[in-house]
Amino acid sequence: MTTALNRRIFASTYDRLSRRMEPVGVGAHRDELLAGLQGRVLEIGAGNGLNFARYPDTVNQVIAVEPQAKLREIATKAANEARVSVQVVEGVAEKLAFADGSFDAAVASLVLCSVSDPAQALAELHRVIRPGGELRFYEHVGAQEVGLRRFQKAVNVLWPHVSAGCNLTRDTAQSISAAGFEIRHERNFRFMPSRIMLPVAPHVIGTAVRA
Repeated sequence: MTTALNRRIFASTYDRLSRRMEPVGVGAHRDELLAGLQGRVLEIGAGNGLNFARYPDTVNQVIAVEPQAKLREIATKAANEARVSVQVVEGVAEKLAFADGSFDAAVASLVLCSVSDPAQALAELHRVIRPGGELRFYEHVGAQEVGLRRFQKAVNVLWPHVSAGCNLTRDTAQSISAAGFEIRHERNFRFMPSRIMLPVAPHVIGTAVRA
């Protein structure tokens, strides 16, 4: 299977599964993630745009970057129905086509697990967020428990090849700190509405600030 075909199949599957997850907890996580945001916001890896309807009225504009064509098409429809201004554009997190300090905040929602170079993606976010601006993050991460982390490492041999590059073992909070952000809030929790989601059960929601 080619990478391109893999990503197209994943996009279709992701759209269906993500919508099923909204009423069982993910929707509430999105509300927590986005609460209180203000100004001009960049969202990377916007997927099918399920965040768009949840942005507060205090947001003036959302620029949503999504590299996958099928998801970008779905996200554009969601943007047209959002209560805030949302523009969906093609792009990747590792190479953002925006000026330094041009956003008041950025959102990384279930995406840093799958970017090819997390350090570069976070460096780009640090560049385009203004000094004092926020990075909101909501991700599944590597487990803190030894047993589950070993299981994740074993499964991770195959997992990225069937999930468009998704990695199970990343320490996202540590990577955010290493990129020059100061984490102001971090909530770690296990989210597992079904047993088959054990590999992606450890999650984190947080807020970091560009110093």
